[in-house]
Amino acid sequence: MTSPLFHGVIPPIATILNENEQLDRPGMARLIDFAIEGGVNGLFFLGSAGEFAHMSQALRHEVAEFCTEYVGGRVPVLIGAAHPGTAETLAFAQHAKSVGADGVVVVNPYYNPVTEDALYLHYRTIAEGAGLPVIMYNYPGLTGQPLPVSLITRLALECPNIAGLKDTVDSLNHIRETIQAVKPHRPDFAVFSGYDEYLFGTLILGGDGAIPASANFAPQLTCGIYRACKEKDFATAVELQQRLSFLPPLYTLDTPIYNVIKYAISQVISEIPVYSLKPALPLSNEKQKVVREILQKAGVLN
Repeated sequence: MTSPLFHGVIPPIATILNENEQLDRPGMARLIDFAIEGGVNGLFFLGSAGEFAHMSQALRHEVAEFCTEYVGGRVPVLIGAAHPGTAETLAFAQHAKSVGADGVVVVNPYYNPVTEDALYLHYRTIAEGAGLPVIMYNYPGLTGQPLPVSLITRLALECPNIAGLKDTVDSLNHIRETIQAVKPHRPDFAVFSGYDEYLFGTLILGGDGAIPASANFAPQLTCGIYRACKEKDFATAVELQQRLSFLPPLYTLDTPIYNVIKYAISQVISEIPVYSLKPALPLSNEKQKVVREILQKAGVLN
């Protein structure tokens, strides 16, 4: 295989909850339908934007089961398999396989920094035991430890089941270095930007797409950029990129960003609850106003 198994725009889907911190299945279904109708190339559940870090094992299993079944093969489904320990990470990955997911996204162990050899063993164990393609997830801003290009290259060359990388770094340097190190040997290894605004640059450098939170509420922007680049309609890509550039301030508006993303979703999809798991707080009225203003600047709201 020379083409990546996964490509394009694959949003990290928010987990829609009710006031009792339970999965809101009707709201979840509306969000899934909205994203698919918006032209996404896949859906990623239980990522950072999906609140996995605040969830019980039971809720994570429920989300994986319901969402994979509801998507029903319309687009590929990726499930986040993340835990500080290798055994638990592998268990989440195997559960994803059991419910019919197409792949898993695995962030490196967090809380305790580990050696590069330990990181290698962690990912190799998941790759050999998951029974599904594995997307590595580099997010040093939250894990506290980056995945070096040397490690990514070693794993890509030695583990065919490792299918790609989500690179959530606030720079194109690491993305460029990974593409140049891995693609000549593994052209089927997919490189995704984690930050929305780096989609265009990632594609120009030879990468494969993005896993952007904004596609929860504005899939027309990133999906439009991806389609325009594939069609070599760079004027359209630039126009959409300029609109997309208004959105990054959303991600610094509150911490964690679950409530910001859900409020933005609620402005474009009716009947979407905006509850998040504690300790995340509700979004204040002042910040709600800022969200609306940003969406208007980007042309997402009239």
